[in-house]
Amino acid sequence: MAKSNLDLVDECDKFPYYEDNPAFYAAHLKKHHAFKVNGCDAVLGYILNSAVAKFHWPAEHWTVDSTNQTVTLNTAADATPEQRSKVMDETLRAEAKRGSFEILKGWRNEMYAVYAPGGKFFLEMERCATPLFGVVSYGVHATCYVEDEQGLQFWVPKRAKTKQTYPGMLDNSVAGGMSTNERPFECLVREAEEEASLPGDVIRATAKSVGCVSYFYVRDSRAGGEVDLLQPEVEYVYDIKLSRDIVPKPSDGEVEEFKLYTVEETKKALANGEFKPNCAVVFIDFFIRHGILTPENEPDYFQILTRMHRRFEFPTASHFAN
Repeated sequence: MAKSNLDLVDECDKFPYYEDNPAFYAAHLKKHHAFKVNGCDAVLGYILNSAVAKFHWPAEHWTVDSTNQTVTLNTAADATPEQRSKVMDETLRAEAKRGSFEILKGWRNEMYAVYAPGGKFFLEMERCATPLFGVVSYGVHATCYVEDEQGLQFWVPKRAKTKQTYPGMLDNSVAGGMSTNERPFECLVREAEEEASLPGDVIRATAKSVGCVSYFYVRDSRAGGEVDLLQPEVEYVYDIKLSRDIVPKPSDGEVEEFKLYTVEETKKALANGEFKPNCAVVFIDFFIRHGILTPENEPDYFQILTRMHRRFEFPTASHFAN
């Protein structure tokens, strides 16, 4: 059965909303412990109860309160981000060595930032561990397209079948996560060269920052590792209009091939569920911004629009896009 545009958004923004059903939301939240850090009153993420039970929490640095369902990193209240990050890193490396979690077997040696209220950098952790703690992560997604007398077409990559996450699915032209201290445009230039063999000067001359999307994803089996881990994300979105003679090419082994898709071919692939969930949302965002998807032809237009720009219950940071 074909998926509607709202179905595609539902698949990506899966965590329930309190406003929709307070009782259901409260019951769902009971399946998680709140991740906290001493010195910060805010909840920084949600950890599945089953993950809390399996995890080894060194008592000298961690407190698990099963009554209030919290897991707290007990560094000093005035600890530096480096001090908090060091304890986190030691904890995660020991857990990875134990081999308790499949998701930690995908260790990347990439660090993601975690922020306190006001966008204050608070600590960083290994990328693959962020869904275990349910913290907000950040990335970039770009749509490379050509538009000329032959019409509008998109450069769509197919993910390698050997990828740990979403193997063989369709993707956005360029996409990647932002490491600690990396800015969105810097990340875009790096990823474009690594994934699509697009030179930095081309990206700097053609890429246009067009906003962001945010959603609260709940990981399924396609994501690799344990299911039902939480992945709230902010993706900075770019449009890159290319001349027809500039052709993206696989570079780092993460992509099998790039193909040009027409609007109708893209819509069909979306309806067939061929795109990675957050990539589907980025395409829907493109369709809305370019007048392809409108209130006149999409009955769920307003709900789709608002669901792609979720406000999180955790602290977030605003990065300079350029």
